[in-house]
Amino acid sequence: MLSALLKARTRRLMEQYVAPIFGRLGLTPNMLTLVGFLLTATVALVLADGFLFLGGWLILAAGIFDVFDGALARATNQQSRFGAFLDSTLDRYAEAVIFFGLLLHYQRSAADDERTLLAALIFASIVGSLLVSYTRARAEGLGLPCEVGLLGRPERIVILAGGLILGFDHQALWILAIFTNITAVQRVIYVWQQERAAAQKLKIKSRKRPFWLARPEE
Repeated sequence: MLSALLKARTRRLMEQYVAPIFGRLGLTPNMLTLVGFLLTATVALVLADGFLFLGGWLILAAGIFDVFDGALARATNQQSRFGAFLDSTLDRYAEAVIFFGLLLHYQRSAADDERTLLAALIFASIVGSLLVSYTRARAEGLGLPCEVGLLGRPERIVILAGGLILGFDHQALWILAIFTNITAVQRVIYVWQQERAAAQKLKIKSRKRPFWLARPEE
C-alpha cells in the first residue's frame, strides 16, 4: 500500500491549510462527504459520454477531495462514528458508480467481441474493490487491524485514473480485476494467520500450570 509516511504528511497538510478554509465557510465534514460523492457521480457521467482522459483527471481530483472531510473533522474536532460510517459507505458507492460509467461507455463504443470481456473485467473489479474494503472493515470490527495487501483504495484510484489518462484503460481494468481480488484473499489469509497465532498463544498459555499444581513425576 502507499507509504504511511506519505499519507501522514498529506493528512497533516490538509489539516493545517485546507480544513481551516472549509471550516470558515461553515461546511461540516458530512457536507463535504456528500459533495465528494456528487462530484464522483459527475465523473461517472463524463466517463459514460466517452471523455476518458478528462474523466481520469477528475477521478484524481475527486480522490484528493475525498480526504477533505476527514481532515476537516479532525481539525474542527467534529469526528463522529456516523461520519466515518457515512464516508466509508459513500466511498463504496463512488467506486461502483465510476465503474458503471465505464460500463455504459463500453456498451456503446466497444466492438461486439470486446463488450463481454470488458463487462466481466468491470464486474471483477467492482467485486474485488468492495471485498478489499469489506475484509478490512470486518476484521477491524473484530478488533484486528487489516491494512495489508497490494491494492488499497489510493492505489486503485491511481491505477484507474492513470490508465484513463494514458489511454491504457483496458490494461488498468485487467490489473484491477486481478489484483483487487488477490488483495482481498491476502487480507483473508492475514486475518486467518492472526487468529491462528492468537489461538496458538492461548493454547500454550493454557498448558502452563503453576508448579504447585503440576503432577509429581512417577
